[in-house]
This record gives sequence, C-alpha cells and structure tokens, in this order.
Amino acid sequence: MTNAPTLLDGSATADEVVRVVCEAFADYPVMRYVLGEQGGYPERLRTLIGFFHGARVLRDDAILGISDGHELCGVALCSLPDRLEPPELDLLRDRTWAALGADARARYDDCVRAWESTGVAEPNIHVNMLAVVPGYQGRGLARVLLERVQAMSRERADSRGVTLSTESERNVALNRHMGYRVVGQATIAPGLETWDFFRPD
Repeated sequence: MTNAPTLLDGSATADEVVRVVCEAFADYPVMRYVLGEQGGYPERLRTLIGFFHGARVLRDDAILGISDGHELCGVALCSLPDRLEPPELDLLRDRTWAALGADARARYDDCVRAWESTGVAEPNIHVNMLAVVPGYQGRGLARVLLERVQAMSRERADSRGVTLSTESERNVALNRHMGYRVVGQATIAPGLETWDFFRPD
C-alpha cells in the first residue's frame, strides 16, 4: 500500500529524488539523445537529472513524492507559474554543461526549441518530470501523482490546468486516458518526436 503523494523538501531528499528519476529515465529517448554515445552514461545521467532537480529546488517549485512506506518510488518535478529564476540557477546551468560538454548542450537546446514551439497560453503548472521506478510501474502511481498535481492547480488562483510532454509514443494514449489532450507535436531530431499535453482544471 502506497502513501499519498506529499511535497518533499528538495535539499533533504535530493539524493533519493535523483535516484528515482535516474532509474525511471535510464533509457528514456531524450536522455539518450542529449547525452549521446559518450562513455560514463550513468554518471552523466545523474549529472543531467541533478540539474533538472536542482533547478526546481532553486526556483522553489513543487516536488511531489510517493513512497511504499519505506522508500521513495515515484516523483513529480513541477514548475509553478509564479516562480522566477534566481542567479544561482545560471551557475548550476554553467557547471552542468561544463561537465557534460558543448555537444550535449547543443542537443538539449534542440529539445528546448521543440518544447517551446508548442504550448498553452493559460497559466499552468508544468510537470517537468514524472518518474516511477521500474519495479513499481504499472500500479497507477503516475496517475496518483498527476491527480495531486491537478489538485494543486485547482487550489491556485494563478493556474488554469496542468501541462506535460512526452517523447515516448506509448505514453500518448496513457496521457489521453488520464484526461490530457494533445496541444502540440514537434520533432526534436530525426526519429525523436515530442508531444505536449494540457488538462484544464
């Protein structure tokens, strides 16, 4: 039996959050594309995921977690509509790309351009990453996390719904089943598509 999703303290749970996301996204198309064929993939993945998590912490965004009562098994990293980027985020970004290299940065910029080519005009909470460790996938934890994010949106006067994206075609039908509609599709690179979704409150 899993606990209800709770807001996590980013600094106290950083290692566990990064572990969960790394396990869930180890073979995800965007991670493989951005990091390329260079060796040391697990360490490079941890650096990239650490950047994504650190950005949410520095912006004081929302990080939701769900556990099996003993350890973290799913997380949702979310961008809130009223947050600004602090100067420290530029330093983290510079350190990350210095470690991963200019080629990885260029490939990530390809992703950003594709994501920015679509979108929703209404203010919203954006789910940057939704991760469930492989051993817990298929148990409905992603749905539980997304429903909690949707509830957060309804509780906020400055949000009209929830957005997310996927680069896995099999997730398109799943997201639609959970009430999200496709609001855009773009090509990041040959063979790598991204779909944007929105679910209004």
